[in-house]
Amino acid sequence: MDELRDRERRVLEELQRRLGYTFKNQMLLFNALCHSSYAYELNQIGRDVQDNERLEFLGDAVVELVVCDILYRNYPDSSEGDMAKVKGAVASEEVLTELANEIELGKYIFLGKGEEKTGGRKRSSILADAFEALCAAIYLDGNLESVVKVFGEKLKREIEIFYTGQRIFDYKTALQEITQERFKELPEYKTVKNDENGKFLVELYIQGKKISMGIGNSKKDAEKDAAKKAYEILTRDEN
Repeated sequence: MDELRDRERRVLEELQRRLGYTFKNQMLLFNALCHSSYAYELNQIGRDVQDNERLEFLGDAVVELVVCDILYRNYPDSSEGDMAKVKGAVASEEVLTELANEIELGKYIFLGKGEEKTGGRKRSSILADAFEALCAAIYLDGNLESVVKVFGEKLKREIEIFYTGQRIFDYKTALQEITQERFKELPEYKTVKNDENGKFLVELYIQGKKISMGIGNSKKDAEKDAAKKAYEILTRDEN
């Protein structure tokens, strides 16, 4: 296992102060913050560094479990379908990126030079992945309760935002997550025409099969409408 450098230690110390959580295993935190581009560069010069992709995989499940636990305990009247919908929304890249930005996680991520130059610290996918990896690192270093202590209130707040209608549900993101998990592919949107009333018509396909059609004042709105209909079809079949 590679030894941490002074600069890396300083970054870890600052983030731990911000989180209010001190790691027993500092390498877990380092790995959670280590983007593949940084690991590649360091491994090229002889350091033995592991990136955060495996932790991200585990963190995805950790975040969902914390969200599900909050939903089960605090919303006894919610149906399985409603809880699944909120879980998908709160555990989405959009929300996790916002939570990452709240703690300024981007400034603590270790990036390769090329990724740094192209704005990687602000890229949603990198931020959301690092947030999941961080949750996994806290879970492994402590336990699930440790994750709840650090991020539980933030996740509760996001759940409440969806239940009170302060945030519009992102059907495109939710559908994408379902299709990736169930079919290992993304939905395909095809604009079929712009009708005489200036409306856009979009067909949505999964595995080459047309699932729904959306209509809207713009191509984006039509895609959202198609995604909403497809999401409702897939989740209805699920239940």
